[in-house]
Amino acid sequence: MDLPANRLAPRLTKKAHEERFADVKPAFTLDEALAESARCLFCYDAPCIQACPTRIDVPTFIKKIMTGNVKGAAKTIYDSNVFGATCGRVCPVEKLCEGSCVMVPLQKKPIEIGRLQRFASDWAIENDVRLGGAGPLNGKSVACVGGGPSSLSCAAELRRLGYAVVVYDTHPHAGGLNVYGCAPYKVSFEDGQKEVRTILDLGITFVPNTHIGTDITLKELESKFDAIFLGVGLGESPSLGVPGEDLPGVVGAIDWIDRLCGDPTKTRVGKRVAVVGGGNTAVDAATDSRRAGAERVHMIYRRAREDMSAYPYEQDLACQDEVVFHWNAHPVRVLGTKHVEGIELVRLREAHKTGGKSRFVPIEGSNYSIEVDMVIKAIGQKQHEEWLSKIPGLRFRDRFLEVDEKTYRTGNPKYFAAGDCIGRGMEVVYAVAHGRKAAHGIHGWIASKKSRR
Repeated sequence: MDLPANRLAPRLTKKAHEERFADVKPAFTLDEALAESARCLFCYDAPCIQACPTRIDVPTFIKKIMTGNVKGAAKTIYDSNVFGATCGRVCPVEKLCEGSCVMVPLQKKPIEIGRLQRFASDWAIENDVRLGGAGPLNGKSVACVGGGPSSLSCAAELRRLGYAVVVYDTHPHAGGLNVYGCAPYKVSFEDGQKEVRTILDLGITFVPNTHIGTDITLKELESKFDAIFLGVGLGESPSLGVPGEDLPGVVGAIDWIDRLCGDPTKTRVGKRVAVVGGGNTAVDAATDSRRAGAERVHMIYRRAREDMSAYPYEQDLACQDEVVFHWNAHPVRVLGTKHVEGIELVRLREAHKTGGKSRFVPIEGSNYSIEVDMVIKAIGQKQHEEWLSKIPGLRFRDRFLEVDEKTYRTGNPKYFAAGDCIGRGMEVVYAVAHGRKAAHGIHGWIASKKSRR
């Protein structure tokens, strides 16, 4: 980061990084997993299955853990979700499977499905248990653009269906935001890569450091492959639209987390940091900054705490890390001459609701400033419209790619898409589920072409 040394927090040692970014949800031991699995009622019409976007057979995998068949439990998980270990760590289980557990209406603690899923998945990875199920090659091939969860899920399912699959990504490693955009205390880079390797071991070819349109053209892709899947996610954070945001020390949240995950002991953070935004990524950026050594981290959100899209659990993490919250505040300008020196904010008040949403307006004379050395933008991400617009037939709605609800096919019949770029990524588990469905959409389309010949 192009900031003076006196504006930067000390560089973390490897030991300090490991301590500060230690797992916030420790894994179960075998005894703990056996005890927890024994609490499950193994419901016949288990609501937890319906609450899981990937439809993992939860009672079956838990029963297998209880009977000591951990390998079988892992197989049950990975048959539905090739990111079982990651989802076991990062899924908002309180809103999905665990929130639907029959224990909840009985006012009992729900079964810890996420930690049990992680236990079985981690065991399989550590014991080099392969996912299996790769089908014999059928002579057809698919390109998956992007190396994130939707792309790798699509690629895995296609490989199981017998397709040759090549995954292209701009990063040196596959995994997308699972690896480069997830706070290390949730999923470490090493753990993310271990799971990615199990997916690629199905026989999927990964081509790193590749920009479509530069290193390989769209025409080349179209001539080489029978179908193309777009799992490109979203781009950088949009502009704040305030003076001074081009100063050194202003960064996008995804870029900041990417750098921290990629090279944690060399990535420096400002002594005082302001994070603008109220979502899960904003909280990740704030807690990452604090744990990376920032003395003070401010989180600036234009609405009240109850309006934040970040999950309560994420907000609690930020509170534990002593992040200072500025509710109903909005940046007016970034202060500084040669680099960031502060940020000016204005208080907001609710004016009236438009279309069911509250509208906030500045309070006259309420401006105030805080001294910071770094500003992190976490107000969403921009679509890759400039690049995607070069593909004929693609249509957008509210900046997201339009796809068929069932097949995930775009307006161009050879292109399919899923994940954040279609506005349905939300969480890793949704990206995985939709990538898998897109694979079946591709399979059906190619099969229908063959039957018409």
